[in-house]
Amino acid sequence: MKFGLHSVNLHSCSYPDAAARVGRAAEAAGFESLWVADHVVLPDPPVPGRPMAPDQRLLDPIVALTFLAAHTTRIRLATGVIILPQRQALVLAKQLASLDVLSNGRLIFGLGVGWCEPEMRSVGAPFADRGRVADDYLAALRAVWIQPKPSYRGRYVSFDGVQAMPRPVQAPTPEIVVGGRTTPAFRRAVTQGHGWYGFGLDLSETQKLMDGLREAGKKHSRPAGLGRLEISVTPPGYDVPDKATRDAYAAAGVDRLILRPQPDMDADALEHFALETGRSVGLKAA
Repeated sequence: MKFGLHSVNLHSCSYPDAAARVGRAAEAAGFESLWVADHVVLPDPPVPGRPMAPDQRLLDPIVALTFLAAHTTRIRLATGVIILPQRQALVLAKQLASLDVLSNGRLIFGLGVGWCEPEMRSVGAPFADRGRVADDYLAALRAVWIQPKPSYRGRYVSFDGVQAMPRPVQAPTPEIVVGGRTTPAFRRAVTQGHGWYGFGLDLSETQKLMDGLREAGKKHSRPAGLGRLEISVTPPGYDVPDKATRDAYAAAGVDRLILRPQPDMDADALEHFALETGRSVGLKAA
């Protein structure tokens, strides 16, 4: 099983020294990937039932990963997840391709459709149509990355007679990971993603959602070029799962566990967490 480390653009990791130290420590400890969250703005007062406070420090995910790329050499760099309908498709395609180039092909592009209506309203994104917008934008991203002469005509984005160089290092596209717990998200993962990502899932929830992914696989054709759908999960809370729990996730079909440090950790504690967690789960240190 592979292991990722989440929230490296949040809390103490929103400061440059801590982010650089945690990135280097995670790479040295043998983590496979670093993951960042995405919110352009946060509602104030907060939306009931959602834990993130309005004054939460949260760096832009692409900027944060570009910074981490400069402080690491091997560890993969993942958006977990970018709220796709909030981003202009061609601008995002350029940003992600640039990150993939500058990191020498280490990008994992995780995407979701979003849940926070006040946030999406604030940036002018259509909340009710966010799933259709995401499908349109994802098709547009693939077109500009893959087609020799990019051209796309959709309901929410259209272009022709343009180029966007350089293309991503990873060909034909960076690894695409689709987040979400809904039937449309499962369909999107099966038909357009290399992987699927579930955040905050215990073992029972993971098993249930895996059933949903299997049903989507029966209903929708999967392009052969995408390969087997890789499953990534962040467990609930901040405790590192013990071996029995890790084995149970693996038996359920999970390929990558993405762990979160406690939000109140300072730079020293975060560095220690990365190194000790790597040892505790049996990672091969660099």
